[in-house]
Amino acid sequence: MSCQNPLRVNSITFALESELQFVKKIYLYVLKSYLGPFVLTFFFFFFILLMQFLWKYIDDLVGKGLEADVIAQLLFYASATFVPLALPLAILLSSLMTFGNLGEHYELVAMKASGISVWKVMRPLVYLSFLISILAFVFSNNVLPVANLKFQSLLYDVRQQKLAFNIKA
Repeated sequence: MSCQNPLRVNSITFALESELQFVKKIYLYVLKSYLGPFVLTFFFFFFILLMQFLWKYIDDLVGKGLEADVIAQLLFYASATFVPLALPLAILLSSLMTFGNLGEHYELVAMKASGISVWKVMRPLVYLSFLISILAFVFSNNVLPVANLKFQSLLYDVRQQKLAFNIKA
């Protein structure tokens, strides 16, 4: 019958707990370095899509004497359609920016040298992307049809309005 040394068992559990703390800190660090570029790129692509919408429908909006709240409603309902378009672009670009930045500062090399695989470093971002995709599906399934209906009906009403002023040639 072998008897284990209690000091050795405690040192092994301490080593495992400290390794788990290290991995959790790396997960938090990778997530923090990912969320900043993600929010920035999401709003950047969202703004580009919103400007594209304005250039597309500028002829229908100008000269109708529309109030600011009608234009704000139209932009709000149209912006709901841009969320599913901007999310994949933001996820892709922000992940490239994050891992490029980690590679540029030799942090990926340090993680790899300490025995952490690249999959382990990428794991929190994969889980976050999976969560974002589930939320995007719920958004596209529940919110998007209602927003599209309200957008199309409001755009139809705006197009049917007469001109508020007459521009002479």
